[in-house]
Amino acid sequence: MTRAPTRTGLRHFANRLLHGPTPVRHHPSRSLQTLAFEEIKSSPEKPHEFTAFVLHGLLGCGRNWRSFSRSLASSLSPAAWRMVMVDLRNHGKSAEIEGLLAPHNLENAAKDLANMVRAEGWDWPDVVIGHSMGGKIAMQFAQSCANGDYGDNVSLPKQLWVLDSVPGKLIPRNEEGEVEKVLQILQSLPSEIPSRKWLVDHMLKLGFSKSLSEWIGSNLKKSGEHETWAFNLDGAVQMFSSYSEMDYWPLLEHPPNGMEIDIVRAEKSDRWDTDIIQQLERLASRRVDETKGKVSVHVLPNAGHWVHVDNPKGLLEIVAPKIGTLV
Repeated sequence: MTRAPTRTGLRHFANRLLHGPTPVRHHPSRSLQTLAFEEIKSSPEKPHEFTAFVLHGLLGCGRNWRSFSRSLASSLSPAAWRMVMVDLRNHGKSAEIEGLLAPHNLENAAKDLANMVRAEGWDWPDVVIGHSMGGKIAMQFAQSCANGDYGDNVSLPKQLWVLDSVPGKLIPRNEEGEVEKVLQILQSLPSEIPSRKWLVDHMLKLGFSKSLSEWIGSNLKKSGEHETWAFNLDGAVQMFSSYSEMDYWPLLEHPPNGMEIDIVRAEKSDRWDTDIIQQLERLASRRVDETKGKVSVHVLPNAGHWVHVDNPKGLLEIVAPKIGTLV
């Protein structure tokens, strides 16, 4: 499915007439019938012409990407870009929305994005950026758009950024990975946590790093005299199961026409086996017609899995120039 040639013409003009300019750079998060989100604009004094969705990973939320999104929007100015930082189902403020029903899988998480576009009366996003689980949801969104699952009047993203997310099924290992261990620990804890300090200390005693323990502690919210999770843990566990099982290698083998899928592999991430790296390099080295879809691979130096925390400047230097070519 190809992008309508009038995308940045009449439709954007009509949106400007209907909605007018937005005079602020940052909008507070709010709940929709579908998802909660925040917006950051590169040029708050004029209507946006381009949109990027930013999707967080498991147990995260849109605000985790606020600093990076602000830097990205600023680097793309004076072009009028809008960054939409989404709270995926079961996460952030979207965890409070009762209408996001099971099954809690990647297909429904991607469909939430399409429903959000329709509910807000938006144009379809020009770019989708997803980290970890959000990267696979981005790929599912692109696949569903290409399959016509959201209807005929859908424009595919021109760029899809998949940040440190292995495209295929998770490979079983001799011992469980860190994510599985964290989920097991969280499921074993009471629903009401005594305090954030108690949780951080508990995670440290179990052998988790200080940075990870503090990040887990940041996902609490006040509930009476105790703290409770800012996410729906049971739903998040279901999403992780779907994330583990889904395979998007076929999408990378045959990317939709006109779309570029950019895979960013963190140099110090332990998620990339040699055969997976070689398979990605093979796909990226293929010569394809400009009208066809393509795959590109980037390595982010001096970064582990948390790419936007470990090396945000390096990530920006990879992402911003290429997104800037869409203007």
